[in-house]
Amino acid sequence: MDYKIRATTILGVRKKNQIALGGDGQVTFGDMAIKQKAVKVRKFKTEKGIVLGGFAGAAADALTLFEKFESKLDEFEGDLTRAVVELAKEWRMDKQLRNLEALLALMDKSNAFIVSGDGNVIEPDGPIVAIGSGGGFAQAAATAYLKSSSYTAKIVVEKSLQIASDLCIYTNDSITVLECK
Repeated sequence: MDYKIRATTILGVRKKNQIALGGDGQVTFGDMAIKQKAVKVRKFKTEKGIVLGGFAGAAADALTLFEKFESKLDEFEGDLTRAVVELAKEWRMDKQLRNLEALLALMDKSNAFIVSGDGNVIEPDGPIVAIGSGGGFAQAAATAYLKSSSYTAKIVVEKSLQIASDLCIYTNDSITVLECK
């Protein structure tokens, strides 16, 4: 039987001088939810400020990639763009890394990126970054909140992830949100 570990909704929002990135806590294996309170977001402190990161996919793979990303962030003195590009190049070319099954969302106050193992680095056009099975639901909700409310970035992320958890079977309401003001 072919089981895929899936689940996750990661959402990041940039508003004024604030950023917030959050994720749900559900992990599934096949058709079973096996964990409800996983933490899939992380804060990285650099010389240039704070970088927030979240992952979708296999947890062990994502943690390995977070370690690699953190070393790239240190190597390039907190330059998020350069660290992301170098991580993507290494991820794509390294025989062991290229088999890792994860997707990363990374952001600071100026930039947001989605990074995948096939070498893709995507910089979303707007102030929202979303990945995972419920990412589309969360992004739609966040877009509406940003256009129609005065909520802080953190509240937009919390409320949008709650909506995603109501709609996506691979997303739950055990939400962790990190922020930087």
